[in-house]
Amino acid sequence: MDEVFKALADPSRRALLDSLNARNGQTLRELCVGLDMARQSVSKHLAVLEEAGLVATVRRGREKLHYLNAAPVHEIAHRWISRYDRARVQALADLKLALEETPMDAPTFVYTTYIRTTAQKLWQALTEPAFTRRYWATAFTTDWSVGSPMTWDNHGVLISDPEQVVLEAEPYSRLSYTWHAVTPELAKRFGWDEELLARLSGEARSKVTFMIEETAQVVKLTVVHDGFEPGSGLAEMVSHGWPNVVASLKSLLETGEPLPEDA
Repeated sequence: MDEVFKALADPSRRALLDSLNARNGQTLRELCVGLDMARQSVSKHLAVLEEAGLVATVRRGREKLHYLNAAPVHEIAHRWISRYDRARVQALADLKLALEETPMDAPTFVYTTYIRTTAQKLWQALTEPAFTRRYWATAFTTDWSVGSPMTWDNHGVLISDPEQVVLEAEPYSRLSYTWHAVTPELAKRFGWDEELLARLSGEARSKVTFMIEETAQVVKLTVVHDGFEPGSGLAEMVSHGWPNVVASLKSLLETGEPLPEDA
């Protein structure tokens, strides 16, 4: 975690994080606007933040978009801060909350983490019910072929819809599928009122993509969830949900146990 603390120690880098916290998914040119820094300096600071895992990037055509990534702070909170009195580290807890509550103005949610595992095991953990049930309380019925339908078992609620399909499936490298439909049964399971159900079920269908990159020691996992409408309620939900799901997945693969549900 030394890289994270070093990256956060610089006020210029904190200013860049503040800018992404205000509006995620900015290009280098956009980040330079309003900052009293040369383009080259901004680029160098972004490289430090990206190396520390505090910023994730996704290419869209010729542009490189930058996203605030809460994974490192989330990991500090779960794996390190919990050993100490939380009252003494409230500043870091507040930072974690601020990162996870990034406004979803941009159409894409990006989350990156590094896991001590193999690409094969991570693929299993993303696709096989024996794994997904443990860290996500979710399982999929599908053959994982492009275009194949998917039935979700989401916390005990079965969700079938012809638009729930596999979009990409490159074993050990890339997996993408459309998000599940929002049903009255799901709303009842989570205690959503009729107004929230109507709002969520009326939104355009989003999609999630998992990108897997294996190195000598760890596997880099990037989760991209996009396709949201402006002001999407589902986007706000996944911005809170994905950090917990991915942290529990990481714990399962590295320790053999997922995180406690109330972690």
